[in-house]
Parts: sequence; C-alpha cells; structure tokens
Amino acid sequence: MSETHKQVLQSANSAILKGDHEAFLKHCTDDTQWYFIGDRTLSGKDMVRQWMAETYREPPQFKVSQLISEGDWLTALGDITTKDDEGNEVCNAYCDVWRFEGDKLAELRAFVIRPTIPE
Repeated sequence: MSETHKQVLQSANSAILKGDHEAFLKHCTDDTQWYFIGDRTLSGKDMVRQWMAETYREPPQFKVSQLISEGDWLTALGDITTKDDEGNEVCNAYCDVWRFEGDKLAELRAFVIRPTIPE
C-alpha cells in the first residue's frame, strides 16, 4: 500500500496548494483525528474544515522533501510557509505522520516547528 498511500497524500496536498479544502477532505475519513503535537487536537472533518478555513485563508506553500511509508503509516517531512493574521509569511519545518484506513487519511500527528537560523 505504500505507493497508494503516497499517491493519496500527493493528491490531497495538490488540492491544498489550489486552495480546494473540500477536495482535500474527500481523502479523509469522516472521523479523522488530527493531533498537532504540543498544540491542539481536531476531531472529525468539520473541525478540520473550520481549522483549514481559518489557517489557510491563502493556500500554503510547501515542499515535501521525504515520504517514508510502512504498513498503514506514511511520514512526510518538509517545509511549509503560511501567512499569519497580519499577512506576514511564517516558515516552518514539519513532520506529518499519517495513519491510513484503506485509502483514506484517518489520523495525523503533526510536528511543526520554526527552525532556528544559526548566527
């Protein structure tokens, strides 16, 4: 399933880049659980939809550098740039660990940090 999982995530990510949240959500189970480690938990598509509407007012820009798959799990490593409430760009590194049920995104464990720049 690893190649299928990678294709599903790439298709879902493509929808996000276009600002099409509903196309992304079609790839999720109805009871999807998103755990933003150290921050919050989103339960179900409605909570994810609301979070995306608030956080991704403009589509984020991101680059996936690695996809690592094992069993029902797929890990994506990369960088993401979003805009804050004042319209300033915010760049973060991320590690998203996805659990699949069949070909649907059932769970996310997201580790997002602002990288430190060496002086």
